[in-house]
Amino acid sequence: MKEQKLETEKLIAINGTKLYVEKTGQGDVILLIHAGVADRRMWDEQFDTFSKTHSVIRFDLRGYGDSRMSAGTFAHHQDVAGILSNFGVEKVVVIGASFGGYIAIDFALSYPELVEKLILVAPALGGHEFKSAEMLDFFEKEDGLLEDGGLDAATELNLKMWVDGPHRDAGEVDPKVREQVREMQRKIFAQPDVDDVEELAIVPTAISRLHKIEPPTLIISGELDVGEFQEISQLLGKKISNAKEITMTGVAHLPSMEKAEAFNRIVLDFVRDEG
Repeated sequence: MKEQKLETEKLIAINGTKLYVEKTGQGDVILLIHAGVADRRMWDEQFDTFSKTHSVIRFDLRGYGDSRMSAGTFAHHQDVAGILSNFGVEKVVVIGASFGGYIAIDFALSYPELVEKLILVAPALGGHEFKSAEMLDFFEKEDGLLEDGGLDAATELNLKMWVDGPHRDAGEVDPKVREQVREMQRKIFAQPDVDDVEELAIVPTAISRLHKIEPPTLIISGELDVGEFQEISQLLGKKISNAKEITMTGVAHLPSMEKAEAFNRIVLDFVRDEG
């Protein structure tokens, strides 16, 4: 990839809305796509560290952080393509966490020519139907709390599920990480509702097309994460031909926040690997 210097931006017009985008550094491009319980700030440690050797882009998805949802049809992976096109990026290392991993997979399938390498962190997966009692119980409780206006309680429920994980109490988790996610998740729940919004899915869904993903792919899991997400990672490792799996110890669903130094080392080693 040729060297590209990207200047810092803020709100930019993409596909009929405005997305909050930040870019820094110089060199080959790394794109960070945040989790569904977070916004671009979950990547604070990565944004700083990776920018010492690369150009780094992070942004808030529609309806997250400082990006607002707009009426009409949209697809997150098309927004990603729009951001890259806006700055003339021709090749990129894509890193997606959780729901961001879902989007990264859809992007890799829809725009394979743009993807240099793919890094999936505790990813969700298009076409996967959650079936475990653990996940179904979480969805039911979250829906009930949100319907009753219990935004703080719904936020705490998400912290217990995704930051603490099913195997730890809150007191066993770095309180700074917990409060960072609390702020981000609470802001998501407080976003204003927008009528006439339709999110488009790729057809067929990603779960049936994983064998078509060709770029080198790294799948990072947390050993303390929800079981069904670990199963998704294992499935991806089997179905993506050029995939490597790593399980980080002592972390749950957000390893990049819990053990940033170790996570950054794993990612940069993979990015720099010419094999």
